[in-house]
Amino acid sequence: MTQSKVILKTENLHKSFPMGKSSLHVLKGLDLQVQQGEIVAIIGPSGVGKSTLLHILGALDNPTEGRVEIDGQDIEQFDELQLADFRNSRAGFIFQFHHLLPELTALENVMLPGLIARRDKNEVADAAFKLLTEVEVQDRAEHRPSELSGGEQQRIAVARALINNPQLILADEPSGNLDLRSSTSLHELMWNLSRKYQRTLIIVTHNTELANSADRIIELYDGKVKNNIKTDQK
Repeated sequence: MTQSKVILKTENLHKSFPMGKSSLHVLKGLDLQVQQGEIVAIIGPSGVGKSTLLHILGALDNPTEGRVEIDGQDIEQFDELQLADFRNSRAGFIFQFHHLLPELTALENVMLPGLIARRDKNEVADAAFKLLTEVEVQDRAEHRPSELSGGEQQRIAVARALINNPQLILADEPSGNLDLRSSTSLHELMWNLSRKYQRTLIIVTHNTELANSADRIIELYDGKVKNNIKTDQK
């Protein structure tokens, strides 16, 4: 890791969910900084707020209190158009379930965020096929999700997350439904692409081996950062 620019920062982040007459306080004043090009693994027991944090970082949910800055900008100050652009172009999402559209081919699924961003269709198609080649499923470009294995579907989801050259890639247990071989292969792919394109990757995982291969491990406990561990990865 040679990059030193802070790309993401949270301050005093709180998140509560209404639970009948009371509320569930999930995040409790969480502070975090992530550098450009850094790979960060977020770990911790189930229910500690890992996915909640990721959704807030990606502007898919709002904090109850506190702020999130992306590249020095407070995302709470974004209007609806700026938020839509951020979600589609500046952040790339990879979830445990691929969320590919079943009626579209692999190529069309990868192209979709680029078309939403109103990029030229031919340029997006070329970029999408190059990404399918990068993730080694170019021969499945015309197949629909139902015709693909779980590992292939997640590789296509990775390509889709990268199509608009996002600053930030957010991954929530992306290999949670894959077998060990497919899981290992997907992790290697994501690491290699993040390194190659100097993309910031924040990944929620229960996989200890995967976490140890990140640049830094953030352990959450009781709604806060319990440990912030820099590994010896480069």
